[in-house]
Amino acid sequence: MGKKVYEGVGRRKESVAIARIRDGVGKIEINGRDINEYFKRETYIKLIKLPLKLTSTENSYDIKIKAIGGGTTGQTDAIKLAIARALVEANPKWRTILKKEGLLKRDPRKVERKKYGRPKARKRFQFSKR
Repeated sequence: MGKKVYEGVGRRKESVAIARIRDGVGKIEINGRDINEYFKRETYIKLIKLPLKLTSTENSYDIKIKAIGGGTTGQTDAIKLAIARALVEANPKWRTILKKEGLLKRDPRKVERKKYGRPKARKRFQFSKR
């Protein structure tokens, strides 16, 4: 029988990420590409690795992620949530650590829709008295 695989799903804005973790050496792959190739900014990589750092499992699991939709910020937060949920599935004791840091909570904010008679959601056209 093969290694046990744990799965977590994360969402943020329009992004959805599915993370599958299994025992390994700490390799992270996003959409078939290495994490350093997929995300160029170091800040995004640090955010993604935060749940692993808090649980001291940076070199314990190999992670394969499928990220769909949205932009880089949305995908980063979706991946972070997906990894945190997968880690809790792997070891329920880590729930308290991750929950204390707010990594198990989905960020509900989304882009507000554009309203008619306005150029954007809240911006108004210039007012003219005469």
